[in-house]
Amino acid sequence: MPDSQALESFLDSLRAGLDSPGDPLPLVFRAPGRVNLIGEHTDYNDGFVMPAAIEFYTWVAVSERRDRIVQVQSNLFNERAEFSLDALAEPPRKHWSDMVRGVAAVLQDAGNKLVGANLVIHGEVPVGAGLSSSASVEVAVAMAVLGISQVEVPPLEIVKLCQRAEHEYVGTQCGIMDQFIAVFGRSGGALMLDCRSLGYELLPIPETVRIVICNSMVKHELAGGEYNRRRADCETGVDILRQHMPNVAALRDVTIADLERYRDEMPLLIYRRCHHVVTENERVLSAADALRSSNLEQFGHLMYESHRSLRQDYEVSSAELDKLVEIASACDGVYGSRMTGGGFGGCTVNLVRSDAVDSFKAKIEQSYKLETGIVPDVYVCSAAGGAGRWQEA
Repeated sequence: MPDSQALESFLDSLRAGLDSPGDPLPLVFRAPGRVNLIGEHTDYNDGFVMPAAIEFYTWVAVSERRDRIVQVQSNLFNERAEFSLDALAEPPRKHWSDMVRGVAAVLQDAGNKLVGANLVIHGEVPVGAGLSSSASVEVAVAMAVLGISQVEVPPLEIVKLCQRAEHEYVGTQCGIMDQFIAVFGRSGGALMLDCRSLGYELLPIPETVRIVICNSMVKHELAGGEYNRRRADCETGVDILRQHMPNVAALRDVTIADLERYRDEMPLLIYRRCHHVVTENERVLSAADALRSSNLEQFGHLMYESHRSLRQDYEVSSAELDKLVEIASACDGVYGSRMTGGGFGGCTVNLVRSDAVDSFKAKIEQSYKLETGIVPDVYVCSAAGGAGRWQEA
């Protein structure tokens, strides 16, 4: 669970920084990380996903400055960065501050009048674990700089602008899922999200199960090229299919029958990438039906099928993730397990019967360390609400 002591330390540091004890605290905003129950690498193909916000937050404290400077302190990296709101257009520097600069840049480009600000960022979302730490930062920063500037922007517009910041200033051509769930997450359930229409349905998660996340402790780096390469592979597949099916705009528009009809015209690698996305979309729709009827056995079966497809067709799993899924599949009380996030490391998500969580956690920690020499982090989670301003009780 999130480190409440670290959060208290963060708030204490804000209080200590006041000129006098009676001064008000800076405004504080937060945005959650997320876990995706099923539907991986479908969002940038206009497909379906099923994320849930989790109780790991990025916290941002903000106060106004009288100049046009944004100064930001990251407690996680113990670093400070500074930039002018009048000089934001630089390419990605492969530095954490790209996210902050990018958010400020796209907000201004959209016509929002921002003021200079001091920001302090405290992150609870594990970095490189596939739990969407970057989107959590982007959304929290966006809400903070808009809040201190007294500018109102509709929630969906914040989602789209934060996605744009990720594309242009971080360098990852992500879909819209991560930013969307950071804003629109709901406690108690996952969202069945249509990434084309952006329509969504809240699907309650039965109280008899818990979401358990197992961190392989192998970090991924999505901006390193492989993620963007997968997206390019999908676009190549669409270009080939469009020669025969002019109305295909994305793999969302392709059925298995369509894909099989034209598979011989595709390089094998492109076919496999497309096969994952097309079948994954079908799995998400089936998983939504299973959750609506509380058929957890069927939901779990689809999770295992998703992981198999990500490993074999999309090739974004890793030996460590495969091992975590293998261990989970042999544990009592586990309905399903799969890698979650972009892949190449990070975490698995597991649907576990509530009364079996303790034994599951112990088995994962013991067996994974024995097999890999690595001690995993295991997080028992509940679905959380989306981003917003935080008021101290």
